[in-house]
Amino acid sequence: MPKRILIFDDDVDILSICTYILEEQGWEVHTSPHCNNIDTTVRSVSPDVILMDNWIPDTGGVVATQTLKRQNDLKDIPVIYFSANNDIQSLAKQAGADTFLEKPFDLNELESIISRMANT
Repeated sequence: MPKRILIFDDDVDILSICTYILEEQGWEVHTSPHCNNIDTTVRSVSPDVILMDNWIPDTGGVVATQTLKRQNDLKDIPVIYFSANNDIQSLAKQAGADTFLEKPFDLNELESIISRMANT
């Protein structure tokens, strides 16, 4: 059974690139351009890994990640925070994310970090 990833990003190009790359690697990719009802979305997909953009509508990545990490049944799903923000490391820490990835990112780095988080 393929591993599932859920990507929250409102940038259609990022979603398209990530979907293509990860499907080539055998992932089942789910995407969302917003964080409305994030806990319901995550429960319905049941992902192995979440990729969370900082500037995601409507609540933003920090609040969305904090919401997930407060849920007993969702808190152990690894969240990779990704953003072009200069302060991504502290934002990821504030959000409670498991790790972070700076945009623009190297595709090999994307694959590597997702694989590492999926196997933790």
